[in-house]
Amino acid sequence: MSSAQPRLEDTLVTGYTQLARATPNRRIDLELRALDVLFSGLFLIVLSPVALVIALLVLATSGRPVFYRGKRVGRGGHFFAMLKFRTLRPGAEERIGQYLGEELVRRTDAELTGFGRWLKASQLDEIPQLWNVLRGDMSFVGPRPIRPRFFSELARDLPAYWQRLVVRPGLTGFAQVRHGYEASMAEKLAHDLEWIADRSVRLYLRTLVSTGFRVVRQTIGYRP
Repeated sequence: MSSAQPRLEDTLVTGYTQLARATPNRRIDLELRALDVLFSGLFLIVLSPVALVIALLVLATSGRPVFYRGKRVGRGGHFFAMLKFRTLRPGAEERIGQYLGEELVRRTDAELTGFGRWLKASQLDEIPQLWNVLRGDMSFVGPRPIRPRFFSELARDLPAYWQRLVVRPGLTGFAQVRHGYEASMAEKLAHDLEWIADRSVRLYLRTLVSTGFRVVRQTIGYRP
């Protein structure tokens, strides 16, 4: 019996992987990785009671599964399972997974559970991604993780898109702090490339602080 053919998005990502791996590492990447390990370990300990309460509320309000695991493209083109608390109705991934941009935002909004709507607005649904950061799948700051299929499509339309593979995807990034969901893919890429070119400890810490203030404002100002 012949082996199964690889999916198109997997082969395209593999092609760009060689470009990303040819980019030399910088000393700053080791420094940022050390901060990732330090902060993710600390936050996992401090936020563990909050995470437990959220997990129980997800289970009580919409059942299993408690976590969402989504396949994403990481540094160097490696795939990993991105973790989040589930905010959508069961099976939503199959119904909306083919969409991108504004249409995805609209359909995602329609699939949110009652508790999931608050979780997403406060961004507390992303607490499990601290484990992704500790493991090395992600960083605190970087381009947001993307599905393999969408990476393949965007890499064809935006020639510089493969450069996102040079660094780890982030919990937050320049594009999220400056624009949020309304920015176009080209605008987000411009901010991602700015981070990749200028990444430093100072910018890393400044982005974390800005994100923290943003999360607090969204949580306090949330109206159902």
